[in-house]
Amino acid sequence: MSLLRFDQVTAGYDEIVVLEDVSFDLPPQKITTIIGPNGAGKSTLLRTVYGLTTVMRGRIVVEEQDITLLRPVERLARGIVLVPQGRCNFPAMTAYENLLMATYTRRDRDVRRDIDATMDRFPMLGAKRRQLAGNLSGGEQQVLEMAMGLLLRPRVMLVDEPSLGLSPMMMDYIFDAIGEIARGGTTILMVEQNAARALEISDWALVLDLGRKRLEGPAADIAANPLVRQLYLGAV
Repeated sequence: MSLLRFDQVTAGYDEIVVLEDVSFDLPPQKITTIIGPNGAGKSTLLRTVYGLTTVMRGRIVVEEQDITLLRPVERLARGIVLVPQGRCNFPAMTAYENLLMATYTRRDRDVRRDIDATMDRFPMLGAKRRQLAGNLSGGEQQVLEMAMGLLLRPRVMLVDEPSLGLSPMMMDYIFDAIGEIARGGTTILMVEQNAARALEISDWALVLDLGRKRLEGPAADIAANPLVRQLYLGAV
């Protein structure tokens, strides 16, 4: 069963093609990781799902509904959230205020309850709720930004390079948090520079190279593939 489908998508920026004829199905409530060399088009794929690129050919379908021409805000309303690479919070506001800002588009009465539940889910945020986001460590900010996305009650969370620049201990915390989010029922599509670690926690994987999909399958099978191990996982 597929929650989101890429159907022969060619996309890029203005007239510059980055992704070419990419097709895949995103399994629901699973973690799918995209791996590949620098410049393969991995981040562009996430941005295409969210509507930040130009789709030149093909379709993007969510549960049989074509969203190819929808704006990002319309995709957000359909449960697609992007946590981009790099910091994307409000650094001069507290962690709690950032969580509150994340719910700006919600109109229900459960916002405060959901914020409290999110801080319980990620105790690090509860402990530092009054600290300015800009004073948090890189890993703490990454957790905050994923929590901000989670407060929008997404069906699909797109996560771009969540462990970039983090210490090994904080990297483990981030991957644990991603696993926790997926176990809560949110589908994860992730780009991650630490391919070996990402594949360990993933259910499904895509290998992208020069804008084309080269391989796809269960994450364990992709991790065991000799060519993948040699080219992307550092194995000899």
